[in-house]
This record gives sequence, structure tokens and C-alpha cells, in this order.
Amino acid sequence: MMRSDTVEIFAVPGIPLVRKDDDLVVLIGEGLAQGGIEPRSGDVFVLAQKIVSKAEGRMVDLATIKPSTAAIELAANVQKDPRLVELILSESVRVVRARPGVLIVEHRLGFVMANAGVDQSNVASPDEPQQALLLPVDPDGSAAALRERLSLRFGVPVAVIINDSFGRAWRRGTCSVAIGAAGLPSLMDLRGLPDLFGRKLQVSITGHADEIAAAASLVMGQGAEGQPVVVVRGLRWRGPDNAASDLVRPAAEDMFR
Repeated sequence: MMRSDTVEIFAVPGIPLVRKDDDLVVLIGEGLAQGGIEPRSGDVFVLAQKIVSKAEGRMVDLATIKPSTAAIELAANVQKDPRLVELILSESVRVVRARPGVLIVEHRLGFVMANAGVDQSNVASPDEPQQALLLPVDPDGSAAALRERLSLRFGVPVAVIINDSFGRAWRRGTCSVAIGAAGLPSLMDLRGLPDLFGRKLQVSITGHADEIAAAASLVMGQGAEGQPVVVVRGLRWRGPDNAASDLVRPAAEDMFR
């Protein structure tokens, strides 16, 4: 990691409510033009997972879901809509914990999270049919495609992170993390580098993309702020790019599984 003395974090203005098949690159370009913002080399564009999922058509009408017997039984235990539980199970590989009001699962992408990321907040108006939003099918692939097109549109190399809010074991409150990334090292292995006193670091591996995702969330917000695209400017790094999927701890390293 290279030293960054000053970092700017600002929202891209004018991003409308995103719908299926909307072109996020066009919307971002229009927002930047509206704000008089010129992208720079090394800018990191952080996009809220919701707008990526919406653009990719990951919205599901709950009226179309027929819950299985397993979903109905689990829904009674966790006190959730059986249709919602059916969606959660369809996106999961195992149930980690189930309690009234709480359903923690391992998502098919490896994330251990509440409700497999299936969300209903900031998804649709209460006047519309009940909808639920799933995570992107391939968040790293989505980030890579967005990065390629944004870099081409603006003529400078940029990075992209897709962030989402996760709860954390042994910590209260949610915090944004990177579920997709391209154009930067998501995980930085600092082992072997010297500390302030010349001692070699032994275990230091930094979740670089998660740190950026969390910082962007301070501007993005998690409620009704309506600022789903944030630019983080001024970061410097060296090292090979790696995907956000590298942040997921392998099962062999999970001491609590």
C-alpha cells in the first residue's frame, strides 16, 4: 500500500431511481456532467448493490413465488414470509442460524449474511406489488464490466467497487463491504513488509476493498439519502488486482464452522 495523504469522497449527483435494463454507465456519465465533475485516473467508483441488481433485473415479484414445504416450516420458525424464505433458500447453500426474526445463511457466492442479501428496503413503493431484490449473479463480473466501460467512456483508468451492508459477528450494527470489485487489489497481503520500527509484519492482510466500501457508505448512506454512486479520489496503491471474492474466508480457515 502506498501512502495517501488526502482522500476525497463525494456522491455523483442526479442518479435517478434505477430500473431493469437501465445503463448505469450512461446514468453515471450524466450525473458527473450535471455536477461538473471530471473523472481522474485512479478514481474508485463505488456503486450500491441495489442499483446494480435493479439494472440487471434481479427484482422478483413475491406473488410469483410458491414456497416449498421446507420454506414454510423455516418461515414459521423465523417468523418471516414463506415466499421470502423460499427466495433466501434458493440463493443459499446452507442455513447457518435460524431464530425468530433472524435467518443467517451462506450465500451461493460464499458470503455468510442475513437473508442471503434478499432485500425489500428501498426496492419498490408500498403501492406497487411486493418485490424482493436479489444480489447480482456475479458481482465481480458486474464490477469488471462497469470498470471497462467507465474507463473507456472517460478515457482514464478507474476502479469499481459494488458495496452492500453486512452485519458482523460479535459487532453490533451494519457496515458496508465490497461484494464486487475490479481495477484494484481487494485484498492486500502486507506480510513481510517492515513496520514503523523495521519489524517484519507477520499476519497483516488488509481488506482494502472493504475499507473503501465502508468509507463510501459514509456519503452514500443506508436510508433515504438517494446517493447510490460515490467516487473515492486520492487513494494510491501498488500490487496486483484481485477480486472481491478473494475477501471471502475459505471454509478450511473458518474456525467457527
